[in-house]
Amino acid sequence: MLPAQDDNRLGLAVGAFPVIEPRSYGGSWGVFSMLDEDPATGWASPQGDLGPHVVVLELLARTTLTALEFDTRSVDGAGRGAKDVTVEISDQGQATGFRQVLQAVLREGVDGQRFPLQAPVPGRWLRLTIAGNHGATDYTELMGLRGYGTAGPAAALPDVSGTYEANYGLFHIQQQGSALIGCYEHNEGLLAGTVEGRLMQLVWRENGGPQDWGPTVFVFAPDGSGFRGLWWNAGGGKSASAGDWNGTRKSSEVGTCPHWSGSVGGELRRTLETDRRTKLYGILFDIDAATIRPESKAVLDEVAGVLTAEPAWKLLIEGHTDAQETDAHNQALSEARAAAVRAALITRGAGPARLRAVGFGETKPVADNTTAMGRAQNRRVELVRE
Repeated sequence: MLPAQDDNRLGLAVGAFPVIEPRSYGGSWGVFSMLDEDPATGWASPQGDLGPHVVVLELLARTTLTALEFDTRSVDGAGRGAKDVTVEISDQGQATGFRQVLQAVLREGVDGQRFPLQAPVPGRWLRLTIAGNHGATDYTELMGLRGYGTAGPAAALPDVSGTYEANYGLFHIQQQGSALIGCYEHNEGLLAGTVEGRLMQLVWRENGGPQDWGPTVFVFAPDGSGFRGLWWNAGGGKSASAGDWNGTRKSSEVGTCPHWSGSVGGELRRTLETDRRTKLYGILFDIDAATIRPESKAVLDEVAGVLTAEPAWKLLIEGHTDAQETDAHNQALSEARAAAVRAALITRGAGPARLRAVGFGETKPVADNTTAMGRAQNRRVELVRE
């Protein structure tokens, strides 16, 4: 589900998309590395091109920022850290209507430099101008940019099902409500996760060793023509991303892979049969509540179909939260969410005796609770075949 009110609103993990990018050194020093919530990675200019440099981000939803933060501690050489920066917000478009909300001088070698905004301006686009550095003659660098505030609802894209030409070969995805599953033929790759607005938060898994899996975040272009993203090795969290994952829409036909069932229910059934446990992707709740959002209907229908196809199965429904609230609050919320899923399945014909619900609160994290990506992974529902 969407992040809580005090989460970073400018991260790739919450759907910020660079629509105008600054010139960069290339490789792992592109603008995405400035948006990955890891202060050890960042953006660097081409050699000798010290500034000014401009990046424009389109945000996932209309946002009112109240504070901005910058990281410069891990710049790759003395004097290279970004110094004079200007931030503007627009509610009109990526090239017009900008109003200045911050002009600041950054210190070199310091992370978490926070600047409150005295007159917050709501908008969908943020423009950052980096005028120069602290005196180096070769590069200008900025390791991290974050923004805090409140956001409205994310605008939905049409169904993103289809085939995409990606840098790991053809990528086939099927959207069913708020759930996404997919495959790619590189090492028998599989994907599963959730779509919300233009943001896809997925887990990839390949036919390799126990470390051949991890989280990935895709952000769709505003017109749905393709996506850009980053992927991480197992664990994700604060570790640096392992690489880019970008794709261009090739066809509305989903296509298939030999190792993929092609549906949410098919993958749930196969995983529960072999592993007896699976994450239930695509179940969205209202913020800090146990109310299941309407776009989760298709996923619940798929689970009910699995229970019909396997009449001998009994399922334990586990609720898990992130660690942003108190232990008691998170425990109660996880219990209520698991119970809500159980109730929704019962209304779809599942026998009450076949379903148990339990909450674990924040006690069983699967990722780092200090990042938006980690918290998104920790907020989850799991199914266990008893």
